[in-house]
Amino acid sequence: SLIETLFTLSLHVCHIYYFRGSQMELIIGVSVPVSQQKVMRRSQHARKETEFLRLKRTRLGLDDFESLKVIGRGAFGEVRLVQKKDTGHIYAMKILRKADMLEKEQVAHIRAERDILVEADGAWVVKMFYSFQDKRNLYLIMEFLPGGDMMTLLMKKDTLSEEATQFYIAETVLAIDSIHQLGFIHRDIKPDNLLLDSRGHVKLSDFGLCTGLKKAHRTEFYRNLTHNPPSDFSFQNMNSKRKAETWKKNRRQLAYSTVGTPDYIAPEVFLQTGYNKLCDWWSLGVIMYEMLIGYPPFCSETPQETYRKVMNWKETLVFPPEVPISERAKDLILRYCNDAENRVGAVSVEEMKSHAFFEPVDWEHIRERPAAISIEIKSIDDTSNFDEFPESDILQPVSNVTEPDKSKDWVFLNYTYKRFEGLTQRGTIPTYMKAGKA
Repeated sequence: SLIETLFTLSLHVCHIYYFRGSQMELIIGVSVPVSQQKVMRRSQHARKETEFLRLKRTRLGLDDFESLKVIGRGAFGEVRLVQKKDTGHIYAMKILRKADMLEKEQVAHIRAERDILVEADGAWVVKMFYSFQDKRNLYLIMEFLPGGDMMTLLMKKDTLSEEATQFYIAETVLAIDSIHQLGFIHRDIKPDNLLLDSRGHVKLSDFGLCTGLKKAHRTEFYRNLTHNPPSDFSFQNMNSKRKAETWKKNRRQLAYSTVGTPDYIAPEVFLQTGYNKLCDWWSLGVIMYEMLIGYPPFCSETPQETYRKVMNWKETLVFPPEVPISERAKDLILRYCNDAENRVGAVSVEEMKSHAFFEPVDWEHIRERPAAISIEIKSIDDTSNFDEFPESDILQPVSNVTEPDKSKDWVFLNYTYKRFEGLTQRGTIPTYMKAGKA
């Protein structure tokens, strides 16, 4: 019930409060030798907690952020680069229209994303600092990762080397495992959802499918779907080079459509006969194939045909002879794209890490090494690794736009969230903002 949920959330807040205190005591116990310094650190922590409680009671809204640029757009909203006016910090603001969430039955998905971003606090998941809402929209304030996403990187390259592929797949293994350890299944692992930070390292994003089941994951969706492929989107009698060129040409259009692409979805997810976290490893195998070959193994002219190929993977998963890859790489792909019970990772992640393809990987320190492909970042608000999008009116109140039914607004109750670090850390406010440009 709603009351039980709110009570559980209150207990969770208390638990986090005591956890922060115990972590602080653990740190100063190891690193701070003098008792006077320990008293000072405890006092600083207490002031931060007091400030956090004060700021938590402060209502956060759109007026607290300066919108700089649109950096992403999807079926239900968009992502903007924003700057928090009081601190100068740069964030990515994900904006979702409530009316669309209700109409398309996406409420459970966006709630799932918000909940996992609150719970996941490691290096492998994009960090959420705040969430809030107004009458029309939901807002997720995330860390801005200026490296763009893996889809953009793959579109820039014909293929990746095995060394680069090894790096990105290894990091994604650790990222996926980190959410599995929290008890979540991602179910939507694809290049679009692998973001790159300022150093070129991987972080997982887009957790809207961690609970519930999207229509695009159901078999009947493809039986009845009438979907026109983009022009020139034909793979008949193409060699691998032409296939890769055609795939890349139309990939962006597929990413932004409401239908999307089923290329990365495991067959057992389509069947709905029961699946588990192993479905994420299938998706990783498809991505690995795409990195090395230039296009995913089941790409087709229509979603229905892609679905058919996925379900008949034992016949359709083939490696083009004109694109040479090592036997180690081929074996790992086939271990990922396999029946669930035989899939690598079915026993443990350690089984996966010990595969010959990953032999040179230093798993413990991979995030500390330079990325396989360096990312050039000129400033904290550099968006050169993102597509260009025209401005929209999503933030402007429009009289003829239908607002969500107020009687249904309770489904968005308790959506607000504020992260401790987001409220207690301060950055340098840029000169132009001090001068009044906000």
